[in-house]
Amino acid sequence: MMTLRLRSVFRFTPRRFLILLPIILFAVSCSPPPPQTPFRPPTAILPTQIPPSPTITPTATLTPTLTPLPGPCTNELTFLDDLTIEDGTTFAPGATIDKQWLVQNEGTCDWDSTYKLKWVGGFTLGVSEEQPLFPARAGVQVTLRIVFTAPAEPGTYQTTWQALAPDGNLFGDTVYMEIVVQ
Repeated sequence: MMTLRLRSVFRFTPRRFLILLPIILFAVSCSPPPPQTPFRPPTAILPTQIPPSPTITPTATLTPTLTPLPGPCTNELTFLDDLTIEDGTTFAPGATIDKQWLVQNEGTCDWDSTYKLKWVGGFTLGVSEEQPLFPARAGVQVTLRIVFTAPAEPGTYQTTWQALAPDGNLFGDTVYMEIVVQ
């Protein structure tokens, strides 16, 4: 029978819980307090002197200058003088005419065998329409020479020529000659 009584003693009811709760809380609060850690005041951190860092002084920087790349050269021919056969000179029909002009290569291109002297007006006077242009370095004076033949018919004849670059472009002053055939 005792078991029955024990059961009745340990029977859980809300009323018993409310009575038991303050007893348990009181018992827990009566336990010894946890050991205290001694109070240590914070240690003041004194500022330390930072060693000076090297100061970089700005200096003027040179701006690079761009050197232009050599571009294509320029072609220029300047007429200077008639060396032979003044304009209006008279020739017999079929006569040989040795005409020479003094010119200067005023461009930056050197004239080589690819440069020509091209007929651009008047009469060809017995020669082909393209003649070799005497090779010349830039800035040099040169004599241009063409050997013509006077026409068979009397009259006044003019022939005009101009320098021709390898790319097919004409350039510079024209050179010409005017003759009378009688």
